[in-house]
Amino acid sequence: MINIISFTADTAGERIDALLARNVADLSRSAAQRLIEEGAVQVNGASIKKNYKANVGDNVELSLPEPENVEIVPQDIPISVVFEDDDVIVINKKRGMVVHPAPGHPDGTLVNALLHHCGDSLSGIGGEKRPGIVHRIDMDTSGLLIVAKNDYAHRFLSDQLSDHSLYRVYEAVVYGRVKDDFGTVDAPIGRHPVDRKRMAIVPKGGREAVTHYEVINRYRGYTHIRCRLETGRTHQIRVHMEKIGHPLVGDMVYGRKRAEKGLEGQCLHARELRFIHPRTEEEVRLSSELPDYFKEVLSKLGEPEN
Repeated sequence: MINIISFTADTAGERIDALLARNVADLSRSAAQRLIEEGAVQVNGASIKKNYKANVGDNVELSLPEPENVEIVPQDIPISVVFEDDDVIVINKKRGMVVHPAPGHPDGTLVNALLHHCGDSLSGIGGEKRPGIVHRIDMDTSGLLIVAKNDYAHRFLSDQLSDHSLYRVYEAVVYGRVKDDFGTVDAPIGRHPVDRKRMAIVPKGGREAVTHYEVINRYRGYTHIRCRLETGRTHQIRVHMEKIGHPLVGDMVYGRKRAEKGLEGQCLHARELRFIHPRTEEEVRLSSELPDYFKEVLSKLGEPEN
């Protein structure tokens, strides 16, 4: 059975592989290029080359075969472990690493690395493709991610996610000069009604989403901010900052549709994590340094305002 996805191009001059990656959930540009070469993509009813550039109003149709069942195998991929015991492991995820297998990313993920590192000691609650995964961060987001090594720990940590007591702080660089030193965005998030790869602020059917932010430094045309998540919706910080007119630098989905400051992907780092340990019931506090890519972006912004 073939799954057909159809949409209309809303920008001119964008390469078709980039357009597909932006509009189809979990589809990378390289995977889009393979599908184009296989003839699975048509524009206005005709096959195209992978360097085709879209025109506004082009009808793009993608034929996706049913996904095959792929065995998730352990892979010896280096990971940075910042905390580990018999119940919990916390990873400092590098930018560009996918958390779990998905279309276009069948292996080379954090889950493949965890299966090699932890063996059978991962919670099964997340399912075969997401063992132990309590919460996700996007491929191009770096930083701290908590993983459960047994079902008891998974339920305990998931409860903290649900009651908003799992403390998560991110740092980001956004476009524009954020006026207020502190602020809160309280706006429900749901799947975008047209673009399957995007989330959106939706008046009905969305899930509660609250982001608290504060300014760290202002630069000419940019602001370095800190965000604390009260909830944990998909793309929450990215969607909320777009809502207030300050999308994340490098965000090709919610920001400017071009690379910025050397980035293709949002400048966002999961900096701090606090949680109650499922076994000891004591608070665990962890933090990670800003990675090199983030520091390089800050260095390109010039001197901060006084």
